[in-house]
Amino acid sequence: MTENHSLAMALVYCPCPSLDEAKRLSGASLDAKLAGCINIIPAILSLYDWRGTREETAEAVLIAKSTVTATPRLREFLQREHPCEVPAILTLELADVNAPYRESLMQGIA
Repeated sequence: MTENHSLAMALVYCPCPSLDEAKRLSGASLDAKLAGCINIIPAILSLYDWRGTREETAEAVLIAKSTVTATPRLREFLQREHPCEVPAILTLELADVNAPYRESLMQGIA
C-alpha cells in the first residue's frame, strides 16, 4: 500500500438478520464515528452449515467504509451489538481510494 497508515481505508462486511437490524447497527456505528459511510444491501440469501444442519437464511448486509485505524473499534462494536451468536465481520483493506472521496469520508470518522 502506497498511502500512509493513517490514511488507509477499509471495508467491513457484516450480514445482519434483518434490514431493521442492519439499519440499527449502521446508525449506531455512524453515531459513534466508527465509519464514514455505510451501504446496506437489503436482501441476500445465505446458505451455510450450522451445527450439522444446512441453513438458508434471508439477511441484509451492511458494508461500512472506515479507516484502518478505526476498524478494530468498529469490529468490537459490531461483535458486541450484533444479535447473532457468531456474526460474520469481515474486513478488507483497500489498496486504493480516490483522494477526494477518502478526505470526505474521513470527516465522519473519529
